[in-house]
Amino acid sequence: MRKYKLHDGKAGAALTVRVTPRARKTEISGFLDDGTLRIRVSAPRVEGKANKALIKFLAKVLDVRKNRIEIVAGEKGLSKIVSILDMSAQEVQNRILKGLDTKGDK
Repeated sequence: MRKYKLHDGKAGAALTVRVTPRARKTEISGFLDDGTLRIRVSAPRVEGKANKALIKFLAKVLDVRKNRIEIVAGEKGLSKIVSILDMSAQEVQNRILKGLDTKGDK
């Protein structure tokens, strides 16, 4: 499995995400060739609904509060940089991979 882009920062980790709005269901759908994490969200790309759905989904996958996740770049686009406060890049990666491993179990 290709690793995706995660970086440690002063206050936590940052990752690159490519969002596909109006999907059938909200899920991690894989990785792009450059390592960007692909996430499909069922919400439409209007009035920030897709961004809210992305944050809610990541909070669930990472088991953190929504206020610990922030879109720091790409708020109006499909490609985004997301910051997760008080969590290392290694911990974010472990939780995302764990979520992928249990995806078929639900």
